[in-house]
Amino acid sequence: MIDIYEKMNELYDRRREVELGGGDEKRKKQHEKGKLTARERIDLLVDKGTFVELNPFIEHRTNDFGLNEQKGPGDGVVTGYAKVNGRPIFLFSQDFTVFGGALGEMHAKKIANVMDLAAKNGVPFVGLNDSGGARIQEGVVSLDGYGHVFYRNAIYSGVIPQISVIMGPCAGGAVYSPAITDFVFMVEKTSQMFITGPKVIETVTGEKISSEDLGGAKVHNSISGNAHFQSETEVEALNDVRRLLSYLPLNNQEKPPRNEVEEESDYRPDLTETIPFDSVRPYDVRKVIEQIVDLDSFMEIHKEFAKNIVVGLARIKGETVGLVCNQPKVMAGGLDIDSSDKAARFIRFCDSFNIPIITFEDVTGFFPGVKQELGGIIRHGAKILYAYSEATVPKLTVILRKAYGGAYVALNSKSIGADLVLAWPNAEIAVMGPQGAANIIFAKEIQNSDNPELTRQQKIEEYRNKFANPYIAASRGMVDDVIDPRETRIKIIQALEMLKNKKETRPSKKHGNIPL
Repeated sequence: MIDIYEKMNELYDRRREVELGGGDEKRKKQHEKGKLTARERIDLLVDKGTFVELNPFIEHRTNDFGLNEQKGPGDGVVTGYAKVNGRPIFLFSQDFTVFGGALGEMHAKKIANVMDLAAKNGVPFVGLNDSGGARIQEGVVSLDGYGHVFYRNAIYSGVIPQISVIMGPCAGGAVYSPAITDFVFMVEKTSQMFITGPKVIETVTGEKISSEDLGGAKVHNSISGNAHFQSETEVEALNDVRRLLSYLPLNNQEKPPRNEVEEESDYRPDLTETIPFDSVRPYDVRKVIEQIVDLDSFMEIHKEFAKNIVVGLARIKGETVGLVCNQPKVMAGGLDIDSSDKAARFIRFCDSFNIPIITFEDVTGFFPGVKQELGGIIRHGAKILYAYSEATVPKLTVILRKAYGGAYVALNSKSIGADLVLAWPNAEIAVMGPQGAANIIFAKEIQNSDNPELTRQQKIEEYRNKFANPYIAASRGMVDDVIDPRETRIKIIQALEMLKNKKETRPSKKHGNIPL
């Protein structure tokens, strides 16, 4: 007679089998590659003892190509829910030791189920990706599985935060799900993303390239812009995910969590020395950010991509904010195709999740050149205009030095919906820089002058005094106040407090048509 204890023993035996994944030998190979197993990654990501697994006993149901003779514990993916920093998340972690983490019908079903639970409960979703792509033996069924995942990535976008961590190969259809999510993390040397691998490319085009050069962390963080963060180790990547989650609300109906901060002076005397008064001298805008945000709170996003603009999350007096900042030490802070894409996507993320947007402006304009024009700078630059105009969260702009031309309008000017625009007293707000303007406006006078160079310098100074200052814009209401740079943090804190209950609506519509 079978008693309850035998059934319980069977339960625990089955659980142990599932937890072993592909077995000791395959787990050992995973470690030899410098990679952790699916469950080890979960243990590092979540608060200790909080992970609850879902659907552990699911297995594939395919009999073709010998799969009926192969066991696949959990069908190659671990799913469930847990807590990070005491707050809930849902997640999946692909198990490369089982079928190489390849996605099949039931594998996809597990991921789709847990995504639906995340959306129903209004909780962030994290995917730990380590997969060779679609499970070829299951044919079109595996492709259909990807479709179910992509669909959920899309419809839950802007509803719950979605984070992808690439922790191994991610090929073919496997890369499209991360591409739809809000943030992508990669690990140096062990993670890759590509639509078609090096062997296929060589066969089709004759080009030879390594996996790392084609789709490694460095490539996607610095060149393609497909990834937002890169880490030296998996442990570092997972710690960064924990940190990122600490800034974010659980869903689009909540405000971001607030941190308690120690009382300190918000007057920052060093800010007057941070930026050179000479408008053509470069500086690192991160030094301005450090002076204004809470200590060590700035988390830069897309750090290695489009370095002429700096974006990221930070805290000011404990409140989460999103920062969009021109970087004068790269391309004089001008906007190009990549920086326009980078800024626009970050602005839309912040707006989706109720994060106030602060813009630190020091911009020469949109970057000129044939390559930029033919590459579609008009379309890409319009994305920034669209993103700021569409956003209804609190929007502040601080003009630090230069604000020229169409870029001045695009970077959260009053005309496209800024709630508050502040300017430092040395700010230059004009259609273009004084040098260029003087050469156009006073071309004949300069040409006919006995001393053209002296006349040019005089006219440049005349234009600068008349237009390249914040007071003309302030007199027309385009700048709300000209402030002492040392009081910038104080003014931002006051503005955020004033705007904390802001409500703004847009015309009823299904959705807009952003110039993609």
